[in-house]
Amino acid sequence: MTPYLYGGNHWGLPGGALEPAETIHETLVRECREELGIEVDILYMSGMYFHKAYNSHACIFRCEMPENNLIKLSSEHSEYRYFSLDEMSDIQKQRVMDCLQFEGKVKSAKF
Repeated sequence: MTPYLYGGNHWGLPGGALEPAETIHETLVRECREELGIEVDILYMSGMYFHKAYNSHACIFRCEMPENNLIKLSSEHSEYRYFSLDEMSDIQKQRVMDCLQFEGKVKSAKF
């Protein structure tokens, strides 16, 4: 996993909101390009989760980065690092586990 530090306040997975007339796949590719400075290959969507605190949904995708690609963070982000599952919050851990254990059926949950 490659969470990044957003504005020095909290760690999170790359992502963001859809722009008008943009597909969810276009959003994912654009957000990874903007936030990480890389192009990703989308493998599959593994889950869609509702977050009461934000009154919004988050979709989780499994992606691949091309080999030898260097991450170049946007000015909104101060650093990135790789996390083990045990270091993640319960919500992040559940979403990542659902993705890693994907068996062809998109998961859904409320947090």
